[in-house]
Amino acid sequence: MPYLNTVDKLAVLADAAKYDASCASSSAQKRNSAGTKGIGSTEGMGICHSYAPDGRCISLLKVLLTNYCQYDCLYCVNRVSSNVQRARFGAGELAQLTLDFYKRNYIEGLFLSSGIIRSPDYTMEQMVEVARILREEHEFQGYIHLKTIPDAAPELLEAAGRYADRLSINVELPSRVSLGELAPEKDASRIRQAMASVRLKLDEKKEKSRHSNPRAMKATGQSTQMIVGADTSDDRKILTTSASLYAGYKLRRVYYSAFSPTPHPSSKLPPQPPPLQREHRLYQADWLLRFYGFELDEIIAGGNDGMLDLKIDPKLAWALKHPERFPIDINRAARDELLRVPGLGTRSVRAILKARRLGALRLDDVARLTTSVKKIRPFIVARDWRPTRALDSAGLRAQLAPPPEQGDLFA
Repeated sequence: MPYLNTVDKLAVLADAAKYDASCASSSAQKRNSAGTKGIGSTEGMGICHSYAPDGRCISLLKVLLTNYCQYDCLYCVNRVSSNVQRARFGAGELAQLTLDFYKRNYIEGLFLSSGIIRSPDYTMEQMVEVARILREEHEFQGYIHLKTIPDAAPELLEAAGRYADRLSINVELPSRVSLGELAPEKDASRIRQAMASVRLKLDEKKEKSRHSNPRAMKATGQSTQMIVGADTSDDRKILTTSASLYAGYKLRRVYYSAFSPTPHPSSKLPPQPPPLQREHRLYQADWLLRFYGFELDEIIAGGNDGMLDLKIDPKLAWALKHPERFPIDINRAARDELLRVPGLGTRSVRAILKARRLGALRLDDVARLTTSVKKIRPFIVARDWRPTRALDSAGLRAQLAPPPEQGDLFA
């Protein structure tokens, strides 16, 4: 195998990491190195941007420790049977690369995952060592996200939590049966046991002061990722699995990643990827479940084969099925009612509730408090506005749905 320098390795391993979506930095503790001998911060600008709920932008070096893997997950380009170029960083080499990128103002943090080499414990040890070098030897104060390995020893997962701001463990697929068929070395029960172990440590951390115990867990939460379209699971199954993960393990977020066909694919996999719009609709539905008070049966009603509508967003789809709920008075409606208006997000609702204390809102006022009033108008009443006719579901769908696109004759 030809010798690869650090730049060559980066080209291989950064590209191999692009399939992992679970790298957002929400809820990271705000830190910087001011007044210390260290380096780094969790605030600022750089390469691969992740956004926290409060709007902070955190740039990450997203990379694999290695794309060697002894597992043969059929949907993974880095599986042992895949004919791809391989590379591997040493722990010290990757830590230094992270520091060099930070000093050039390219990044503010690291998202690190890896294939499985030798054993889950050995691989996890190497990943933890990268984080340890950054934190202890260089006092790096930037953001670190480690993709943990479910089969690794509990003490290694705990060590990862002492150095990382966020941990994630991929459930991979929404169905345990599909996981057993497409990723035979992975076990759904062990994945959930690892999640439960991390959750217990996070709960323990809340009861103790971070500064009273230097070995206490630093991580603020965990996330996971599901691959969409690699198996036959419908959107209802995917969202049901997500709901159980949120409830059972207090996950910060479930990420959805559309299946991407790999070179020399297995006959057990679909020949084509799912529409990217499906991934987008799942994120929207996930948001409705977590922040907008919707139930799963409201988002995916019977009669649609368990799939979300790809043409319109799930909130608009629900509203068009319930014309009796609209229009609502923007000046009198409760928060829960406002959250169900298509086009109104949580920030817009918060702004409306605050602004209407000063006086009745006109349509122009609503327009200033939202990103687009066109989608909202048919569903609301304002001081100077009332829809001229009852909600026409068919007409509104045609009006608000995106225009059809010409397909490629040679696709």
